[in-house]
Amino acid sequence: MDTRTFYGQKQHCGVRAIPSDSEDSELEETDSELEESQDERITESGECLFVDNEDEDVAEVEVEIEDPYLHQWSTLDNANSNAYPEWQGLLSRSDGVMSPLQYFKQFFSEDILEVIVEQSNLYATQCDTKKPLELTTKELEQFLGTVAYMSLFGLPSTRMFWNKACRVSQVADTMTLNRWEAIKKSLHFSNNEERQEENDDPLHKIRPLVTHLTSKLMSIPMGENLAVDEQMVPFKGKGRLKQYLPLKPKKWGYKILVLAGSDGIPHNLEIYTGRAVQPPELADVGASGNVVLRLAQPIPKQENYKLFFDNWFTSVPLVLTLAQHGIHCTGTVRGNRLPGVNLMCDAELKRAGRGSFEEKIAMVGETTLHAVKWYDNRSVTLLSDYTGANPVTEVDRWDRKQKVIIKVPCPAVVKEYNKNMGGVDLLDSLIALYRNKIRSKKWYHRLVFHFLDMIIVTAWLLYRRDCEGTGMKKKEQMKLYAFKSHIAEALCKSGKSLEGKKGRPSSTIDGQYEEKRRKGPAAPIPVPDVRLDATAHWMIMAEKKGRCKVPGCTGTPKAKCQKCDVHLCFTSTSNCFLRFHTK
Repeated sequence: MDTRTFYGQKQHCGVRAIPSDSEDSELEETDSELEESQDERITESGECLFVDNEDEDVAEVEVEIEDPYLHQWSTLDNANSNAYPEWQGLLSRSDGVMSPLQYFKQFFSEDILEVIVEQSNLYATQCDTKKPLELTTKELEQFLGTVAYMSLFGLPSTRMFWNKACRVSQVADTMTLNRWEAIKKSLHFSNNEERQEENDDPLHKIRPLVTHLTSKLMSIPMGENLAVDEQMVPFKGKGRLKQYLPLKPKKWGYKILVLAGSDGIPHNLEIYTGRAVQPPELADVGASGNVVLRLAQPIPKQENYKLFFDNWFTSVPLVLTLAQHGIHCTGTVRGNRLPGVNLMCDAELKRAGRGSFEEKIAMVGETTLHAVKWYDNRSVTLLSDYTGANPVTEVDRWDRKQKVIIKVPCPAVVKEYNKNMGGVDLLDSLIALYRNKIRSKKWYHRLVFHFLDMIIVTAWLLYRRDCEGTGMKKKEQMKLYAFKSHIAEALCKSGKSLEGKKGRPSSTIDGQYEEKRRKGPAAPIPVPDVRLDATAHWMIMAEKKGRCKVPGCTGTPKAKCQKCDVHLCFTSTSNCFLRFHTK
């Protein structure tokens, strides 16, 4: 592709309009009445390959890549494909399940919170020395908790959370509107006075946060199948990093390139800022291929990991470079990125019938390249260094003429790509369920709130991975909404005395409450991170009596905890107040 277009010069208007993509090597959406939307790659059966509509940001002019070491492509005579490379890695499983707050604290740890507090206080002083912010770590956690709550309730304006007509007590009772807006206004991550013009970083305002979160994501254990794809952060405000991609569902916003597993867990990311400098230790395989090499750095070498990407990235030099590091890959590819390959044209494949395909192979050193062109409704070409067309399976398709579902041959490489390419799309769909829509005049706030949503989703995916490792049934696992609300409540109310304690607290109160909840409806109690934080639990006398919340107690006291808002016995013979907050 034209690198001047992708990593091009700065536009005066502040928006880089990317030309629409060509139609080469793409597969049109099938006409089955049971198929899902065009944005998805994976169906429930995991066998149907849809249009790869992530490639609209490629220039119309492509630079044809020639490899002097590439020999002649030939037809595969033997129907048996090469042996599937066995994965040499190991995905370690946790012995137990932590609380949602502890998963969240693995990413937003104490050190990055202290940096945010320090820089926010400094920025407020720089703006007005007479109005210091005096932000604390605890108050910053409460701010983040309210932001998480706002994404769950989804009101169109932040001030509505304090409005009497639609007041949300979880947010309004945590801090006042004026204080919340003051923290949001001064939220900062780096010192503006230390910025060096000769080393201008477009992301200097959030660079400490991006570096911290990226290092945390890289430390997450990886599965066998990984994918590199684009992620769009919706944003229509002013900002020179904003992109306009007309074929995307969200056309305006920031573009982030993400390395994620097939389960949706991200392992590395790179925010698109224009021209990027390739590190000297990495090979130069073209502008789009270089992105994959930079994102793939945390992948263990020589352990047969599988990497998937679309035709915006795929090229022969990229596949060969990854193969040298022991990383196998598969991707859709454009015809002009396959030098020397003479595949059947679309008309010939169409005459051969739906499901027809052709495969060519080439040996480059010790690497075997498989180029497979398959025709369904339209043609798609895939390139892989470890799998080809065989074994051929069948997939269901809707025939318009016969008005019936028919069986269509499907090459193995198509099924493999379709099964493992949707990790970033899965992450996007989970973020979009409860996306934060806080408006701000500062361009970097949109990215900060997006990272908060992404980290909570990542924490939930890690929680589900640990639950599966311990054998917990899926119906017993927390849904994303409950998981996010648990984190929000803990951030808003949890004290600091037990922050260093690892593992979910073992409590007879928790177990007895779960038993009671299974037998019938039960009023909720605070999460353990709040109930056991030993902070600001004051006893008050209510106007009316209420049932004691300690399971097994039949008392109806007037005494209640002000913070937990539950009735608890406090007599000479029954001290349920102490037991509730310590066990």
